Amino acid sequence: MQREDIKDLLWFLEVAREQSFTKAAAKLGTSQSSLSHTIKQLEARLGVRLLTRTTRNVAPTDAGARLFKSLAPRIDQIEADLADLVAFRDTPSGTVRLTLSDHALQTTVWPKLRPILKNYPDIRVELYSDNGMRNIVEERFDAGVRLGESVDRDMIAVRIGPDWRMVAVASPGYLAQRPTPEIPQDLVGHDCINMRQATAGGLAVWEFEKGGRELRVRVEGQLTFNTSIAMIDAALNGYGIAFVPEDLVAQHINGGELRLLLDDWSAPFAGYHLYYPSRRQMSQAMTVVLNALRHKG
Repeated sequence: MQREDIKDLLWFLEVAREQSFTKAAAKLGTSQSSLSHTIKQLEARLGVRLLTRTTRNVAPTDAGARLFKSLAPRIDQIEADLADLVAFRDTPSGTVRLTLSDHALQTTVWPKLRPILKNYPDIRVELYSDNGMRNIVEERFDAGVRLGESVDRDMIAVRIGPDWRMVAVASPGYLAQRPTPEIPQDLVGHDCINMRQATAGGLAVWEFEKGGRELRVRVEGQLTFNTSIAMIDAALNGYGIAFVPEDLVAQHINGGELRLLLDDWSAPFAGYHLYYPSRRQMSQAMTVVLNALRHKG
């Protein structure tokens, strides 16, 4: 095998993993045309088509799928072995990629990382804000941050934040024109500000609990966002009822700009946890990040 084949194979793995030349090129730091040309050269040398290309997507052929299945674990192992060599350095270094929600980023992760990262200039942290659920193994994240109840059982989970709750809020101006909801079912008759889940694509269900009784309500309204900050702004401007993390609206509630609704139906739940595959050996950089995020309460 020629040395250039190794690079071409790595590029093939990225395209097959992303199923997109555009996304793969962005991750590899090259142009889409250069990436496409490289894959075509690789296919010509091997004498077999590895990818099926359409106007909308890219998918491995049977031969490409077989190559990916054989090659990907070996490359991952090589990368893991190289990462292990970092243990011989005096100063922790390396890259840590985390997937997390915008709320977790704003309230938990960034406030804890901000004071310590300047002490570790050789550590690079990539924080991918996404309110959907990501497969951290397939998408090559080192770890994810989600609520404790959402973490898969085959993952190691470490608590990094206290319990908190979601609450329904609306502006006094909106409520002056509509009856105040007394039970979760009353939300059906209101303009509610929805949240679109990134990975699943559906609208988030509003979950309530009281006295051991759980209720899940699907609401409707004029507006749908994929970030809590925009939902809060819409609620402040009288567009309807928002269901958002309480700590993000506490100041507005105390100041009278928003009213808390269905308070007795809003129960706390397990706070944020950092989760990662149990079989993955932890790098020095990841250890630093984990220790910084670990919940001390």
